[in-house]
Amino acid sequence: MKPTGYFTHPICRKHDMGAGHPECADRLGAIEDRLLITGLADALERREPGPASQSELELAHSRSYIASLRGMTDELNEEIKAGGPQRLQLDPDTSINPYTYQAALMAAGAALNATDAVLAGELQNAFCAVRPPGHHACRDRAMGFCIFNHVALAAKYALDRHGLQRVAVIDFDVHHGNGTEEIVAGDSRILMCSYYQHPFYPEWSHAEADNLVNVPVPAYSKGMDVRELIDSVWMPRLEAHRPEMIFISAGFDAHREDDMGQLGLVEQDYVWITQRLKAVADRHAQGRIVSVLEGGYNLSALARSVEAHVRVLADL
Repeated sequence: MKPTGYFTHPICRKHDMGAGHPECADRLGAIEDRLLITGLADALERREPGPASQSELELAHSRSYIASLRGMTDELNEEIKAGGPQRLQLDPDTSINPYTYQAALMAAGAALNATDAVLAGELQNAFCAVRPPGHHACRDRAMGFCIFNHVALAAKYALDRHGLQRVAVIDFDVHHGNGTEEIVAGDSRILMCSYYQHPFYPEWSHAEADNLVNVPVPAYSKGMDVRELIDSVWMPRLEAHRPEMIFISAGFDAHREDDMGQLGLVEQDYVWITQRLKAVADRHAQGRIVSVLEGGYNLSALARSVEAHVRVLADL
């Protein structure tokens, strides 16, 4: 049986948005520790990605946006040399430090390298433990802790560089993947399915496009509520689309212990969701899945939920 890949890179821990920021390097440490103590790490094929290239980034982002991030990083480094601040604020929630741009390139590269490896038949599927996250990043704008949109980029890459005809993007973060929606809306090759707490961050005028199946749920919804929506709303569309590969924005902040949202999921719900998606992949996509970390800010709940998710991917 082909292994499940685990893609991560040390530079992803060097991106830092300041003391007390919920999107911190400890998130990756908690996941690593959990995989080690449960023995799951031994069952995964660990790989270190390379950075996404300019031409690859342009599949999902504008050339001017990429250049502006590079320029801001250079500007920040010059300010630090002159004794200035260690970070540059991009929006109220999101800042960069001298390592952010390279970390974001590596996070995007992880999703692309995982796509290559899965499509080459080296891996059955893969999980990318990377940061900064990506699903709020728009074509021309960073927001909500996100710099580059890894999952939208990987979906476009599978279609445009590998020649797939149909893929699915699944987003189960507590927050709406507005950046992913903006990038993929209207592309009939990509079916995007998500649920998210509403009303909640971000305030966003949702696109009206036939390829979007974005399901808002009210605060305090529990796992069974979400499961019913997935079975009744997502699954018929996924079966009709017959994706040749599935990409997952794997946010675990809908967990009931996570203060960033007010949904009530637990680890067993992530097991169930992953099993349902894996079954679709087995029927239509030769089992091919690439999952990329998004949210999840209670360290214990995050680590347990990632373990549950990856254990299903690895058939353990």
